[in-house]
Amino acid sequence: MQAFAANKHVVFGDVNLSEQRISGPPHNPGQGGWPTIRYFNSTTGLDGGAYVQLEEVAICEELGKEEAMMGFIEEYGNTSLCSVVDGNGCDEKSWKYVEKMRNQGREAIVSQLVRLEGMDSTAMKPDLGVWLKQRIKILRQLKGSMGAMGEEL
Repeated sequence: MQAFAANKHVVFGDVNLSEQRISGPPHNPGQGGWPTIRYFNSTTGLDGGAYVQLEEVAICEELGKEEAMMGFIEEYGNTSLCSVVDGNGCDEKSWKYVEKMRNQGREAIVSQLVRLEGMDSTAMKPDLGVWLKQRIKILRQLKGSMGAMGEEL
C-alpha cells in the first residue's frame, strides 16, 4: 500500500514459508485460506492478531478492494493517512478539523474524543459514520502529539 509509505506507524511484512517455516499457534499460516493476514500492534504484541473477515468471500477478494484494505490498516494499526503534523494525506475537510481542534488544546481534544468514541457509527448514514471515524483518528493523533501540559511536542 503505497499510500502508507511515509507513515512511520505502518510496516508491511511478508513471510516466505519455503524459506522461513512458521507453524503452530498463534500464527498458523494457511489455516483459513491464503493469504494469511496478521497484524501486530502494542495491544497484540509479538503474537499478533488474526484478520477477521467482514464478508463471505475469499480473503484476497475482500482485501483486494482498496477501501477495505485501507480501512483495515487504519483501524487495526490505529493510524490514519491524514497526518496532523504536516497535513500529508488529509483532504480539505480533515485538515480544517485538525487546525480547529489543535487550537483548542489538549483538554478540549480529550473531551471531544471521549464524546465521539461514545457514538455508534453504524447507526448513522454511511458518510457520517466515515467522518466520525476520521475525526476520532485525528483526535487520537492530536492527543498523542501533545504533552501532558497541553503543549505541542
